[in-house]
Amino acid sequence: MGWASDVRKARGLLRRALDNRRAVQTVRARLAAAPPHRPGHARIAVYFADGGVNMYQMRQWYKPLEELAETWPVVILSRTATGARALLEETDLPVAFVPTVRNIEQYLATQDIRIVLYVNQNTRNFQMFRYGRRWHVFINHGESDKMYMTTNQFKAYDYAFIAGDAARERLARVLWNYDLDARTIAIGRPQADHYSGALPYTPDARTVVLYAPTWEGDRPSAHYGSIVTHGEALVTALLASGRHRLIYRPHPRSGVVDPEYGAANRRIIAAIAAANAADPTAQHVFDDGPQLGWQLSSADVAIVDISAMVYDRLAADRPLLITRPSDDRAIVDTHGYLSACEWLDADRASDVITETDRVLNDPESVTRLAYWVRHYFGDTSPGAPTARFHAAVQQLMDEWERWDRRSLEQADAAVEVDESEGAEAELDA
Repeated sequence: MGWASDVRKARGLLRRALDNRRAVQTVRARLAAAPPHRPGHARIAVYFADGGVNMYQMRQWYKPLEELAETWPVVILSRTATGARALLEETDLPVAFVPTVRNIEQYLATQDIRIVLYVNQNTRNFQMFRYGRRWHVFINHGESDKMYMTTNQFKAYDYAFIAGDAARERLARVLWNYDLDARTIAIGRPQADHYSGALPYTPDARTVVLYAPTWEGDRPSAHYGSIVTHGEALVTALLASGRHRLIYRPHPRSGVVDPEYGAANRRIIAAIAAANAADPTAQHVFDDGPQLGWQLSSADVAIVDISAMVYDRLAADRPLLITRPSDDRAIVDTHGYLSACEWLDADRASDVITETDRVLNDPESVTRLAYWVRHYFGDTSPGAPTARFHAAVQQLMDEWERWDRRSLEQADAAVEVDESEGAEAELDA
């Protein structure tokens, strides 16, 4: 039925084209109605070439960037209309819609951009690299032990802001001829100082458990999802305990490949609703909202699959269990935290209460967690990551001043040489 697939693809392309056209109109109208950006004001640009589908990569940086902007004015350069539309709706940071290279050049000519930050490896980042006299800095959109975190593309940037020692060791294992000491700056995870969102429940004596599984994956090596293998069993136990509160945050793509995975996800959501109907004081939560923060900071223990959620929770310096993939073909990193984490096997999922009590109360488990938190993120005490982020920016601003001053001195020296040679020529004449 290839024709049916072609029809679906054509419809999808048409929908995206219409949405993009509407987005262009919305963005241009919003920007036309807003005050123009003050000339020469911005010092830091965040370059974002993706559309609305990848907004999660920007959302986690809103709060740290808004605080940074109190010291160094920040602007977001958005290359797509759907991305710009989402940015204008979601953050108070200034947004410049620059869909073409000419638009970028025109905007840069009006500002004093000294640092450009990149949250991903979009191929159109290369179009921004052409502009010198400023630092190009990769800040990424999370910390993990995935192959993405060691791509050779790191070398394209002047600097990379990394989380900590684990990231530096990871890069050292893979990248050749890359000066880690000179080109990486550890900042921890400043997002951890800005957990967002209000609690959707009233805290009480219940132990709060966050279960945040990923989707089923589209190939055996990425079969990390646990909803079918672990999820229903552990959810059933937690809902029945009477002393636990469950926060269930499944990946939005759950079930897109495997219908049974999607069906199990729907059964869990229904079970949560039934448990709350039977006992409204339980206040179990099915969470499918865009904000990620309160879940990480409020849960007493988290249960997550192999995904970025492992490291988001690790940065919160709170206990966690990681579901061990039931598919032996799933690739598990053996160098970092996953080599010594607290695993939850599928055959132990129904005993989840025993397992969560263990990681909450076992001194050895607490000590081991503290080591890995520091190894990945350094000092995670409140305010420490933000201070390191700001210090890293200040370091590059100071370096920019030194290079700019050196360039001016070289230009002045060249002018003096030209004038001297011109005077000698006149005397010879």
